[in-house]
Amino acid sequence: GTSCGSVLVFDVPSKGSNITLSEVLEEHREPITDIASESSRNEDGVADLVTADDSGLLCVWKSGEDFSLVNKIPAYGCSCSSVKLWCGVVVAGYGSGQIRLYDGASGSVYAEVNAHARWIYALDVAPDTGTLLSGAEDSLVRIWKLSRTPETNRIEIEHRHTECVTDVQICGAKFCDSEGNAFAVTGYDLSEIIRYMLV
Repeated sequence: GTSCGSVLVFDVPSKGSNITLSEVLEEHREPITDIASESSRNEDGVADLVTADDSGLLCVWKSGEDFSLVNKIPAYGCSCSSVKLWCGVVVAGYGSGQIRLYDGASGSVYAEVNAHARWIYALDVAPDTGTLLSGAEDSLVRIWKLSRTPETNRIEIEHRHTECVTDVQICGAKFCDSEGNAFAVTGYDLSEIIRYMLV
């Protein structure tokens, strides 16, 4: 993603170093803030890439011989700083401290949570369990559980845990495994990575 809003797609060979530019995706008009992909977990195969920009616009893509635009999720007047894909669900974190869950194919909103008091800088999803992690400038890391209701096929989000990293503006957080049993965080002006185990 570039500061002019273009998303550059490169062809990287399995051997050798002959990397070539294969495509330029030009749906955004603001700087790209984050890009997330999902390979085989999306059963319906409708979308496997999402791009976010500084205005909050999200573009959902399907990869293949060429990338095709599946959906544009409109901006809400706040920058989208972090985005993830999980089973076709777009999880977006905003400068307002909100987390929004969207259906990747239709763009409809599943849920909106006032998750943090300040800017969300990090999201991660443990793909095997649907456990979501959010980290923000308010020094909090929050753990959420994403689940799909069988009756309605809608996504629900439930708060599970909050960890305060005292006097640290969280700027990075990630699960250490695919089940979400441990996570690591770092902060602005912090020279270390702090690891936590969930018990």
